[in-house]
Amino acid sequence: MRGAVIAAITKPAGRKSLYHCTRVRNLPAIAHFDALLSSHTINPNHLGERRSEVIEVVYKDFPVTINAHLKIPDRMIDTACTQEQFRAYLDRHVFCWPTLRDCRKMMDSYTRKEPNEAFAVLEFDAYSLLLAHDSAVKLSKYDSGSSPRFPSRCSYRKSVEMFVTLDDFRSLINNTVPTKTSEIHEILIEDRVMNVSKYLRAVYTDDDQEVPERWKGLRKPATELS
Repeated sequence: MRGAVIAAITKPAGRKSLYHCTRVRNLPAIAHFDALLSSHTINPNHLGERRSEVIEVVYKDFPVTINAHLKIPDRMIDTACTQEQFRAYLDRHVFCWPTLRDCRKMMDSYTRKEPNEAFAVLEFDAYSLLLAHDSAVKLSKYDSGSSPRFPSRCSYRKSVEMFVTLDDFRSLINNTVPTKTSEIHEILIEDRVMNVSKYLRAVYTDDDQEVPERWKGLRKPATELS
């Protein structure tokens, strides 16, 4: 059943890939472990606490930079969920974007906030990656970690109930979760994505020197994302 759902949500031409945004300086660690790890896996301390700034940690001898949490207004959080519970949930997942448009939107947000930071986008084959991690996949209708500019105009509230598993996709029907492929704007994978080199199609960055040797043949200029 999960395989059929994955085939359906990756069937459209614009949804054949998954995109992951990261910092160029994280590429050596990703390549070494051949994995994308959730921030909780990398740094399990202070789960649920808000990171107001980017932090740098050392994970098994490799430096890794973890993003800050955006400040989400309390009014955007569902009354059945606390800010701490929501952040803890997000931190247990790896984030991917199912379309180039969603990926560009995220990259624009990163580069606008940190103009001096070098970023990279990893492009994966969506079907094979999702199939290999099918039990860990969650689908979202919204950018879950974002901080809307006008909270009062939003028709939804953020909570751990805004994500749907592959098993429940199209059977769980409400205004918060996606019910059709075109409504999926974010894909989370719990804990980690393993064997990333197996699914990797391209590494988009203008910083060629920082691309791991094993992936240099996959490097493409960041301008090709536009």
